[in-house]
Amino acid sequence: MSGTLSVSKPRSAIAMTLIMCVAESFSMAAFAAFVTLLPLFQKSWQLSNTEAGLIGGIAFAGYMTAVPVLSALTDRIDSRRIYLGACCLSALGAAGFALFAQGFWTALLFQFVIGAGLGGTYMPGLKTLTDPLQGSAQARATAFYAACFGVGSSLSIFASGALAARHGWQAAFVFGAIGPVIAAVLVNLLMPRGHTRAQKAATALLDFRPVLANRATRYYILGYALHSYELFAQRAWMVAFLTFTATLQPAGTAVVALSAATLAALINLCGPLMSVTGNELALRFGRERIIFTFMTASGVVTCVLGFTAGLPSAAVFVLMCVHYGLMLGDSAALTAGAIGSAHSDQRGAMMAVSSVVGFSAALVAPLVFGAVLDIAGGNRNALAWGLAYISIGIFGVFAPMARALHKNINKNN
Repeated sequence: MSGTLSVSKPRSAIAMTLIMCVAESFSMAAFAAFVTLLPLFQKSWQLSNTEAGLIGGIAFAGYMTAVPVLSALTDRIDSRRIYLGACCLSALGAAGFALFAQGFWTALLFQFVIGAGLGGTYMPGLKTLTDPLQGSAQARATAFYAACFGVGSSLSIFASGALAARHGWQAAFVFGAIGPVIAAVLVNLLMPRGHTRAQKAATALLDFRPVLANRATRYYILGYALHSYELFAQRAWMVAFLTFTATLQPAGTAVVALSAATLAALINLCGPLMSVTGNELALRFGRERIIFTFMTASGVVTCVLGFTAGLPSAAVFVLMCVHYGLMLGDSAALTAGAIGSAHSDQRGAMMAVSSVVGFSAALVAPLVFGAVLDIAGGNRNALAWGLAYISIGIFGVFAPMARALHKNINKNN
């Protein structure tokens, strides 16, 4: 049985969406700090590309460790309580990085903690937002919330780059510790409590079989994994790639005059608009068609992107904006589809499964990217960058085959 909302003045869907999107952005303050400052850390800590990729990806191991329990608990416990505890964890991880990180192993530790905090804010925050909503209002709120992951990423990238340039890299992680505190205050004071079901009616906490038995949900989860593999590798290595392309440009080029972190933040801002647009197109023309269209287009561009480093800087920047928009075009459609396909009292469990599968891909992808860079010649080799991007875009290229197989399975059943 679902719980009831415990607020005397229910907020509108628009107000709740705005609150959660702002909170989400602040909760991610430390999310991209390391990858934004990756060139600095590689130089000062003498990290190989593989080591850098592992640190960039280890946050997702923390995410995967926390999310199965924390997301599933939102079916039983007020999701705001989960959100509050996770914000504290994110703040501790960022503060620990600022105070104690000195190299590979300490960076791994605190990145892991930051990731665990994200595991308790992103999906539980989405459940807090979607519980009171239904139908198209729920789908649109989901789209805006998913889109604001890009806003949060941009905020983290821009703030980290600016603060590090002026006050040292530790300042970036101090901001990363403050942001989640702001998010916790907003959610716990302004949002209604989440729906929960009666304890006696609940399945075992980590029993995800009912979720996996839902065929439609399984397809959305698989799509989310492929989406995450490409997206998070690109995010992890974006600043490093932009830094490399700048070394190939003539001095004084307009785009080169901007820092790689600023360019990456601007590129990330292309995501939210395309994420919301993709969901609206999915509502009008069908989710499957839109998801596979964006996935294929993104994969093709990804496989080309790494070979464009020597082009004029403005052309590289525009192409990366287009690529990022294509990557995010299926994001909200996938997430909204998964939520809509799940039973109302299994949404927390569904989010747990989706997050574990998706962020498993997010953990592996930056490491694979870095390993390909090392094997192919290093991050000063244009061919190596091209091959590294192919390693994450190849699944999108095969998306039409997956769609044909999906249609054939549905036809036979």
